Amino acid sequence: MSALDIKAQELRGQLQSLGRALELAPQDVTLMRRFAEVLRELGARREALALYARAVELDPGSAERLCELGALHAELRHHEEAAAAYAAALALRPDHVAAQVGKAALLRLRGLPREAEIVCRAALAAAPHDVDAWTLLGELCADGGRFGEAEDCFGQALRVQPESCGALIGIATHRKMTAADAGWRRRVEALLARALPLRHEIGLRYALGKYCDDVGEYGAAFAQYAAANELGKRHTPAYDGAKLSRRVDALIAGVDAAAIARARAQASPSEQPVFVVGMPRSGTSLLEQILASHPDIVGVGEQAFWDAAFIRLQKCGLDREAIAQLLPGIAADYLALIGPLGAEARRVVDKMPANFLYAGLIHSVFPRARIIHLQRHPIDTCLSIYFQNFAHVGAYAKDLGSLAHYYREYRRITDHWRGLLPTTALFELSYEALIADTEGCIRRLLDFLGLAWDPRCLEFHATERTVITASKWQVRQKIHGSSAGRWRHYESFVGPLRGLLQEPVATTLAGSELASHPSSPRS
Repeated sequence: MSALDIKAQELRGQLQSLGRALELAPQDVTLMRRFAEVLRELGARREALALYARAVELDPGSAERLCELGALHAELRHHEEAAAAYAAALALRPDHVAAQVGKAALLRLRGLPREAEIVCRAALAAAPHDVDAWTLLGELCADGGRFGEAEDCFGQALRVQPESCGALIGIATHRKMTAADAGWRRRVEALLARALPLRHEIGLRYALGKYCDDVGEYGAAFAQYAAANELGKRHTPAYDGAKLSRRVDALIAGVDAAAIARARAQASPSEQPVFVVGMPRSGTSLLEQILASHPDIVGVGEQAFWDAAFIRLQKCGLDREAIAQLLPGIAADYLALIGPLGAEARRVVDKMPANFLYAGLIHSVFPRARIIHLQRHPIDTCLSIYFQNFAHVGAYAKDLGSLAHYYREYRRITDHWRGLLPTTALFELSYEALIADTEGCIRRLLDFLGLAWDPRCLEFHATERTVITASKWQVRQKIHGSSAGRWRHYESFVGPLRGLLQEPVATTLAGSELASHPSSPRS
C-alpha cells in the first residue's frame, strides 16, 4: 500500500470517528469543523462546504466561521459566495485580517490588482506579521512583474513563519531555481516528510518538481509532478472523455458552413475582438504579452464567456434558426464584457485557450474578428500542463492518458474549423516558429490584424501590465528557446503521449508544413 493510500485510509478512519461523535452532539461546531476539514482533505469539498455553512448558522456572530466558509467557496471558484462571506465577516469585524486577505485575493482574481494591493497592505498595517497577507502581497507584486519585491515579501513571510508553504511555493514559481537554492529544497523536503494539509502537499510537490527540473534532475522532477497529480485527483472529478467527445460532435454538427452563412445577416460588424486560442501552455500568455505591447492593442486575459454562450445555444437544441436569433444578443453581451476593459483600443485580445472549441461559433457571431490559433509540439504542450498546478483547468490535466485524449479532441475540432474559416479570420502559428523568428511572425500577425508594425512588440518583457496566469514570470523574460523540445528530458516517462507523434501529418506539428512555415496564414 502506498503512502498516499495509507494516509487516505487514516483520514477515512478519522471521518468515521468524527461522524459517530457528531451524531451524539449534532450542534457541536468544533466537531463539525473538524469533520469538514477531514472531508476537505479527502477531496469531498462540496460536502465540507455544507458543514461550514451549517457552522455559520450555528455561530452567526463568528467572523472566523464566515472566513472558513469564504475560503472554501473561493477554493471552489464560487467567487460571489466567497465575497459575500468575507463581506459578512468584515461587517462583524472590520479589522479582521483573514477576511481582508480573502477580499484582496478575490479582487485580484477579478482583475483589480490596485484595489487588491490596497486592501492587502491595509491588512499588513494592522497585522504586520500576518503570513498570508505577505504571501498574497508577493503574488500581487509578481503579477505586476515586480519579482524582486515579490521575493522580498515571500522572504518576510518565511521570517515570520519558516515553514510557510505559500511563501516557499511562491519563491520557486517566480524565478529559475539553481543549485544555490539547496537550502530551499531541504526545507521543502522536511515539510513533505510530515503530514500536511492536502492543498499544501500538492503545491509543495509541484514546486519541488520545478526545482528539480530547473537544476536538471529530470527523473526526480517527474516523480514529484506525478505525486502532485495523483494527490490532485482527489480535488477533481474523474475525467469524462466521452462528454468532451459529445461536445465536439455537437459543435461539428451544429456549426458548419451552412450555419455560418445563415448567421451572416445577424452577425456583429465589430472587428475589435481578437481571440488567441490553443491548448493551455502553448504560448498564449506570451503571445498576448507581445501583442498587448502594441499601442493599439489591449490584452484582457482569459474571459470566461463562450462556454456559457454555447450552453445558451444548446438549450435551443442547436436549432439553426434559433441560433441565428440568439447571435445578436451574444455579440452585445460579449462587447459589453470587454468594453470597459478595452476602452478605445482598436483591438482587444482575449486569450482564453479553450476557446479553440468555439472558433466557428465565434466567427458566426463576429465574422470580422481575428482568431489566432497557437500550436506547440504536442508532447511539450501536454507535459507542460501536467507540470502545472492547474487546479481548475480540468480533470484531464492530472493524467497522461487523459491528456492524450483531450489533445486528440482538440485536434479534431480545430481540424474542423480549419476547413471552415477563411484566411481573413484564422491565422495559425507555431510556438516554435514564434521563438525562432519573433519579429517576422509578429510583423505578419500585425498585418493580419490590420495594424502597423511597432517595435515595442519586441520589448514585450518590459511592458507593464498585470498577468496572473502560470506564465507570469516567463512572459517577462526575453525570448529564448529553452522550452522547445523540453519533452526529450522526459522521453522515458511520456507513455500515452508518444502516440500523438505518430498520427497523420495533416494534424501533427512535428514535421508538418505548419511547423516549417508556421507564420503564414492558410492560402
